[in-house]
Amino acid sequence: PLLKQLDELARNVGANRIPPPHLRRTGPRIREVRFTQTDLGRLTARVDTFETPRGWTALMQKSDRSRSEGLDSASRHPVDGQNCETLESRIRWAFHGTEAERSHVSGIAVNIRLASAPLRKKATRIVFEFASSANIAGRPVGDLRFIERIATSKAQSEAILNVSLGKKSKRTSETLRRACGAVARFLVANHVTQAEIDLSSVPGFAPTESVSAVCEGLLLGAFQFRRHKSPRKASPTSKIHLLVERRTRNLTAALKRALLTAEATNLARAWSHEPPNILNPVTLAQRTRRLARDAGLKCTVYDEKRLAQMKAGALLAVGMASKTPPRLLVLEYSPRKNRGGKAKPVILVGKAVTFDTGGYSLKDKTGIVGMKFDKCGGMAVLGVMQAVAKLEPPTPVIGIVPAAENMIAGNAYRPNDIVTTMSGKTVEIISTDAEGRMILADALTFALQNYKPRAVIDVATLTGGVVVALGAVRAGLFSNHDGLAKALIASGENVHEKLWRLPLDEEYLDLIKGDDSDLKNSGGRHAHPIIGAIFLKQFVRDDVPWAHLDIAGTATTEKNRSYRAKGATGFGVRLLIDFIMNLKGSR
Repeated sequence: PLLKQLDELARNVGANRIPPPHLRRTGPRIREVRFTQTDLGRLTARVDTFETPRGWTALMQKSDRSRSEGLDSASRHPVDGQNCETLESRIRWAFHGTEAERSHVSGIAVNIRLASAPLRKKATRIVFEFASSANIAGRPVGDLRFIERIATSKAQSEAILNVSLGKKSKRTSETLRRACGAVARFLVANHVTQAEIDLSSVPGFAPTESVSAVCEGLLLGAFQFRRHKSPRKASPTSKIHLLVERRTRNLTAALKRALLTAEATNLARAWSHEPPNILNPVTLAQRTRRLARDAGLKCTVYDEKRLAQMKAGALLAVGMASKTPPRLLVLEYSPRKNRGGKAKPVILVGKAVTFDTGGYSLKDKTGIVGMKFDKCGGMAVLGVMQAVAKLEPPTPVIGIVPAAENMIAGNAYRPNDIVTTMSGKTVEIISTDAEGRMILADALTFALQNYKPRAVIDVATLTGGVVVALGAVRAGLFSNHDGLAKALIASGENVHEKLWRLPLDEEYLDLIKGDDSDLKNSGGRHAHPIIGAIFLKQFVRDDVPWAHLDIAGTATTEKNRSYRAKGATGFGVRLLIDFIMNLKGSR
């Protein structure tokens, strides 16, 4: 009976479905299912049982032989109608962690398929055209026209979805990504189970560029966070086949990277959406441990006792009024070729205030709503770390997430308090609502005390001033290093997560020099985002390349925009993945 259950489980994973209900109820407590590629296609399953009854991860582990030969060695052997590389991509996308952590699965599965290989079922044909085409003349990007032709005596029935790419003169990969976001919503809403895109017919794009943009647009556009809504009948998975004339390693690599990037972005979006009664510093630490275990990352969690020993006064001050004490989360990725630890790591620091009341500098009734999204920077860093572990760049990467809840109580920190940070510098509290820079100060100090970084990049929803300055189109960039700033701006343009560099003149420091302390945590309304950045700069050495990304305006959107649904956008994940993968020596 167990072997029959395992066989059924394998078929369901291959078909991108969760285990059947009877297996979840009566089967063994399955924690992990690893598929091993044998004889170029024969799959066997090995089950490890753990005490944790919820959640499981499906991974593909390729043999040394298949890894050295590349995925093309498996491309001719079908598995449940798909080849091995397709199955791997679908499994990696579809399943991760516990059921709660998989609540953002989009219902879209993407694979590469040879155009000459016929499908078992008729699929909706998706056709991209510029607005000059007669079918969609003058239509904006993402405008759809569905055509269904009924079978006649001379022709078979077919369904065609014409998708506008807008004006040809404004064609970019973002155009294709936005169009595919609209396609994803259509497919999910109309329960389309099979669709195909002939990449050779996508006008004006190279095949690898098409694969990346199409895959990201589809998976990001279909994102839904429904964990806390009433259960509804499960929708069928929409299987999207990207048709190619010849499968190459470049196409396979582009698909893998796009899948992992979209998965990481949707993870950051889903965790950002979690309410504060569900996700607080303690439960976030628990989830992070599971994420690290599944991804193969080293994870260290510093609790309030360890933080007190480390003299992390700023992080402890912000979180002391909450019933869930603060945590400092550290994830470490080390490439296989860096076992000696000689390569300097890139350090990512993400602010995770799981809820921000403003403290005694209390937010008003409208400003306090939505403060669950004050953890978006930290969730972006966690998403990047998950993707990095699977993409395996040669550069070591460390993710540091200070997590706290800014609440009000008799023991809360107050205006005029003077707090000693981990660096030894003292800070007078002017506003308890300027808490993000406080926890980042200790995290940055921790990074420089414990590592010798190649670069340090912090990501935070830090100031409302950057929203006034840049709106929701670009995030603010501050840096002490021109080369780092240029690389980040270039990656932002590549993935359409745009940045705009703002000044860091030393004269701005005068606004936050303390009267009775080294620094003040606020300097008033003038130059608001610059003050936040110049404060953080005091905790970074001048010889360390450092950048600060203020994503307060881009971390969320108030309405559906192409592949970005209302709520968290996951801004920063794709940008930082692109930056890391394009570093000198990275693949």
